[in-house]
Amino acid sequence: MDKPVCLIDTESDGKLCVQQSALEILLKIEQPVVVVAVVGLYRTGKSYLMNRLAGKQTGFALGSTIESKTKGIWMWCVPHPKQKETTLVLLDTEGLGDVDKGDSKHDTKIFSLAVLLSSTIVLNSRGTIDNRAIEELQYVTELTEYIKIKSPDEVVDDSEFVKFFPSFIWAVRDFTLQLNINGKDTTEDEYLEFALKLKLGTSPQVNNYNLPRECIRKYFPSRKCFTFPFPTNPENVSYLETLDQAEISKHFLVVADHFCQFIFNHSQVKHLKDGHKVTGRVLGHLAKTYVDTISSGAVPCLENAVIAMAMIENEGALQEGLDVYKSGMEKLRNSFPLELNEINAEHQCFNLMATQTFMKRCFRDNDGKYLTSLEEAINHEFDRYLLDNETASEGKCECIISCLSEQMTERITGGYYARPGGYDLFCRDLEDIVIQYNTQANKEVKSAEVLEKFLQEKATITTSILQADNKLTENERRICEERERAVLLEQEIKAQEEKQRHLEEKMEIERQNNEERMRQVKQMMEDEMFLQKQETERAMESKLREKAALMEKGFQEKANRMAWEIDELKRKNAEAEERTSRNYAQMIEDQRQRNEQNMEALRQQHRQQMHAINSRPKRSSSSCSIQ
Repeated sequence: MDKPVCLIDTESDGKLCVQQSALEILLKIEQPVVVVAVVGLYRTGKSYLMNRLAGKQTGFALGSTIESKTKGIWMWCVPHPKQKETTLVLLDTEGLGDVDKGDSKHDTKIFSLAVLLSSTIVLNSRGTIDNRAIEELQYVTELTEYIKIKSPDEVVDDSEFVKFFPSFIWAVRDFTLQLNINGKDTTEDEYLEFALKLKLGTSPQVNNYNLPRECIRKYFPSRKCFTFPFPTNPENVSYLETLDQAEISKHFLVVADHFCQFIFNHSQVKHLKDGHKVTGRVLGHLAKTYVDTISSGAVPCLENAVIAMAMIENEGALQEGLDVYKSGMEKLRNSFPLELNEINAEHQCFNLMATQTFMKRCFRDNDGKYLTSLEEAINHEFDRYLLDNETASEGKCECIISCLSEQMTERITGGYYARPGGYDLFCRDLEDIVIQYNTQANKEVKSAEVLEKFLQEKATITTSILQADNKLTENERRICEERERAVLLEQEIKAQEEKQRHLEEKMEIERQNNEERMRQVKQMMEDEMFLQKQETERAMESKLREKAALMEKGFQEKANRMAWEIDELKRKNAEAEERTSRNYAQMIEDQRQRNEQNMEALRQQHRQQMHAINSRPKRSSSSCSIQ
């Protein structure tokens, strides 16, 4: 994108809506996304920071008056400067506390969407982090009313937010104080921790003081602070985006560069609940889901969003995998007929590619429903390609044998064989046709069947020529008839054996594909458990830090509560791992049973073919002896 576009706007009735043009941009992004959102009071310079992250002087509207320029949430997608094959998505939000708007609920919705969509959220403010600045951040205290982990009717402790919320950065603009606490120099991060320090006590005043601070400490897994000096002379601030670098404070530029580098190096790819990486496409679906939910008057639910995304992505993964298989196999169609081992090898190759494509995109297919559907769809397509290949092979074989037997047909019509010794002449001509046919069609999948059909069609003519040849004795005729019946039966057996061989090859390919699917299902289970473990460890680290800080400051009761939350996280993580393991074990067992059923169906087909060969009745017709 060469410039930002509006992602979320406000309709005339005040409801939020996703802009279709922006959504289409996101849906085309297959790469994982790092999403950085900036929030804060209007006219505090949020847009300038976003432009710096985009590596541009201009882009997001800065404005030069008291009027808020940014409405809704604007988006700018750029290549990530440090992470390969990753897109950096910048979200510039509408200024909070806009006097022209005067709608605190609207502000909370914007703030909640920024939290829901981002992997790093930047809170932009001016002056200092004092009690007034924190009290103005009432949106943090209202997050639990606008975001739910599970369904609104299900009670879930808000301590779990830390597993899913973005990293938190407080950017303090126009900062003029000395970083000094109690006479000692301090860092920006220590300054933030000092500002977020809780007070002892349980009075309403203390509780009101502690509430926003506790929310920040409790909900966000990590915190970082940057203090920016004035960027330039006061009279030039309104024209910051057009100023030459020499007119901007060097100290300000150093801090701005440090801020950008920190985000480039430390902001993580956006993850869904359960740790699944978010691509631009998924982010677009998330934005649409959350905004539609809020506009309907309901509360966005992380669990429901994951379920909705899983359905959308798994259906897309199924179709994408099937398209990979079909596009690969479709290229073979112009080359039909092919030898069976060629088409089997291509099927196995594209089947593997299709499954890998599916596995790369799917998530939460715990019961294997979508993987099974993909398997069934591929098998259906494979059977269709086999049938088309057989049809092409049959046509080619029939063309070959028709050309080779053209002279024989003319001789039969002209009565060439209706004379003494005609039977021997007919047999020599037929033998020549078969030899030439086997040479030209020996690798065709339908060669034996077409030859069998040809010989059966000639059986009546053979009988007529044999009976009309008065050179032969009656005894010689009987011997010829018996010999020809045996040869014709032998050709029928060859045709059945050819079918049997094809079936055995298909069974072997199916066995290998089954083994590969089982391996990939196991790998998917291990990957999902690893992501769940990472998610929990990230939350645990945050809570352990908070517990240590609370104990150090004498908040023993709160520290005990934090210890309980840590134990709960451990317990729930163990349950989640056990549940995931159990789900995938059942999925693997179901897959094994389906595989066995498919193989048994093929074996049954094989037994039926063998029974047909062994129980074939003797024929009364005769034909020439073809060696």
